[in-house]
Amino acid sequence: MEEEPCAVTGEVALVWTTEMEGANMRALELTAYNRLEVKEVPKPVPAADEILIAVAACGICGSDVHGFDGSTGRRIPPIVMGHEAAGTVAGVGPAVRGFEVGDRVTFDSTVYCGECAYCRKGEVNLCNRRQVIGVSCGEFRREGAFAEYLTVPERIAYKLPESFSFAEAAMLEAVSVALHGVAVSEMKGGETVLVIGAGMIGLLLLQAARAAGAARVFVADVDATRLELAKRLGADLVVMGSGELLREEMLRQTGGDGVDVVLEAVGREETIAGAIDCVRKGGTVALVGNISPQVQMPLQKVVSRQIRLQGSCASAGEYPQAIELIASGKIRVDVLITAVAPLGDGAEWFERLHAREPNLMKIVLDPRASGGAA
Repeated sequence: MEEEPCAVTGEVALVWTTEMEGANMRALELTAYNRLEVKEVPKPVPAADEILIAVAACGICGSDVHGFDGSTGRRIPPIVMGHEAAGTVAGVGPAVRGFEVGDRVTFDSTVYCGECAYCRKGEVNLCNRRQVIGVSCGEFRREGAFAEYLTVPERIAYKLPESFSFAEAAMLEAVSVALHGVAVSEMKGGETVLVIGAGMIGLLLLQAARAAGAARVFVADVDATRLELAKRLGADLVVMGSGELLREEMLRQTGGDGVDVVLEAVGREETIAGAIDCVRKGGTVALVGNISPQVQMPLQKVVSRQIRLQGSCASAGEYPQAIELIASGKIRVDVLITAVAPLGDGAEWFERLHAREPNLMKIVLDPRASGGAA
C-alpha cells in the first residue's frame, strides 16, 4: 500500500499496489432477505480499465428497499447493494487515462459494454450485456457501494465539481433517471404535465419537467407531506387523490382536454389507468415507475384516443446534464435528503424505510463515518 497526496485537496489517498491484494474492508451485506450485516469482506482490486473508489456517500434507493425483502428477485443474497454513490478515486487500473487518485467522482448505475449495437447508438441503458451495480439476479451478480470501496469501469464514471457535497452527488443517479423519463416523453416545451407519485423520482420528475420548459406541472399523490414538498419545489397544483377525483381535476384544469404529458412515477395498475384517463387525445404517458411486474391496461382508451405509452429505463447519458442542473440550482436535491448516517446504521434505516415510516425521503449512508455496528 502506498500513499499519495491529492493535487487538489492535499489529502492523502491510497494508491493501489500489488501489496493491497488480500486486504479487507467494511461492507453492509444483505446476508438473507430482511437481514443486513456489517461484515469484513475482501477489498476490491481494480481491473485494467477500472477505478477504485473510496465511497463517501451512497443513497438507499427504493429498489434497494424492495430488494431487501426479496420482492423484486433482483437482490439475491448474499449481495452488497447500493448504486447511488460518490467518492474519491483511491486507485486506478493500468489502462485508465481519464482519472487520477484524488479525483472526486460519481458513476452510472448501469455497467454497459460500450460495444454492442445499442451502446454504439448511445442507448447504453439497453445494452445487451447490461449489468447494474449492487444487483444480483439470475443473469449476473455485481457488488454495490454500501461499502468502504468499490471498483467501476472508467467509462461509467464522471468527475464532480468541487462545489458538490458527496451527499448531493449521491442524488445524481436519481436525477438522471428523472431526466431520462422527461427525455423519452419528447417534451418540446410549453406542455401541461401531470406527475403521478410524489416520491423521490416523482419530485425529481417535477423539477426535470420544469427544466425542460413545461408551462404547468401538476403533481398527484395520496400523501399530504409529500405534496407539501412538491409545492416547495415548484408544482403549479397538487392533488391529493387518484382515480375519478384526479381525472375530473385534470379535465377542469385543461378545459376538458386532459394534460399533454403524464409522467407516471408509481407503476401500479390503478395509477397507470389513472394516467391514461388524465392525458389528452394524442398525448403521451411516460412510464417511469415499475413496482408491479404486470398490469392490466384499458387498451381501447389507448388505441381509440391514440395515446403514446412510452417506457423509461434507467438513464442513458444524462449524468452531465444532471450535474449541470444541480450546480445551477434548477434542480434541488438538498431538501430531499432526510439524513446522512454511518454505514453501521444502515440496517436500522432499511427497517424504517421498509416500514414506510412517514416523512422519510432519501437516506444517505457514509462508510467513512463511525457509528452503529462494527
